[in-house]
Amino acid sequence: MASIRKLPSGKWNVRITRKGYPLQTKSFTTRSDADKWARTIESEMDRGCFVCRSEAEATTLAQALERYRREVTPKKKGASREADRIGVWLRSDLAARSLASLRSSDFAAYRDKRLGAGLASNTVRLELAIVSHLFTIAAQEWGIAVTNPIQSIRKPKGSNARSRRLEGDEEQRLLAACAGHPYLSRLIVLALETACRQSEIVFLTWSEIDLTWSVIKKDTAKNGEGRIIPLTKKALSVLPPKGIGRLFPVFPRKAWETALKKAGMVNFHFHDLRHEAITRMFERGMNQFEVAAVSGHKTMQMLSRYTHLKPADLLRKMEAGI
Repeated sequence: MASIRKLPSGKWNVRITRKGYPLQTKSFTTRSDADKWARTIESEMDRGCFVCRSEAEATTLAQALERYRREVTPKKKGASREADRIGVWLRSDLAARSLASLRSSDFAAYRDKRLGAGLASNTVRLELAIVSHLFTIAAQEWGIAVTNPIQSIRKPKGSNARSRRLEGDEEQRLLAACAGHPYLSRLIVLALETACRQSEIVFLTWSEIDLTWSVIKKDTAKNGEGRIIPLTKKALSVLPPKGIGRLFPVFPRKAWETALKKAGMVNFHFHDLRHEAITRMFERGMNQFEVAAVSGHKTMQMLSRYTHLKPADLLRKMEAGI
């Protein structure tokens, strides 16, 4: 039975006690809101469909994200990138809201705001995917009574395939700008010579390198399959002195951003080096199957997203009858 009383603060407090159900209590600014909530809860109890929302109401999105980052993110291959995206969410206005208060309209507004700020649709899609999975985990594994508000909103579309390549003397300027850093230039050269992803290079271990055959042997990759990556003479020349464990301690993000500024390079990402490397392989005459064996792409459609041949090179080959 519901009892409603006015508190000294002026708010209206509702207490619902019923056998077989946990005590339900909540305060409201107006009496009408208190009456409405009491009727809703008692009706759900009458119909046997009541679900206790107290934990969802007491847990903020920020608290849930922190737990997700501790318990779920470390088990993923892209853990570091996902942790960065969670950091973006923690700085958002929605982070302070309770899970129970968040609606589809809140996330639709977040989507539109991020897209309006010029972020790539794929970036926004990945951000939404994290919180969508969080709601699923909260309901299925943490026992929090929530529904997933992101399931019903439109997700950003578009492949966002980038076509940014190194132009003119940008490669030389970028490498020169790395002078003074112990290993940033090594990372850049390895990316251009192997077409490896940033995470693959940063987490590369000596146990994966076979110097006898000049290859990197990756047991697993982003697509879940292993591959063998040839090491060119240039790639071999930039390997650090042989040791044990990882070749590099961490990706030096601040040093990378500083190098880009010193080199005067705009709108260039480290992943663009992988684009550049794959395209150079095609320009050297490697066929799509050979390139896929090195890059690790499972389908030609996925591989084509990273291939941006220069029109001038295509024209030269066409006029030469190649």
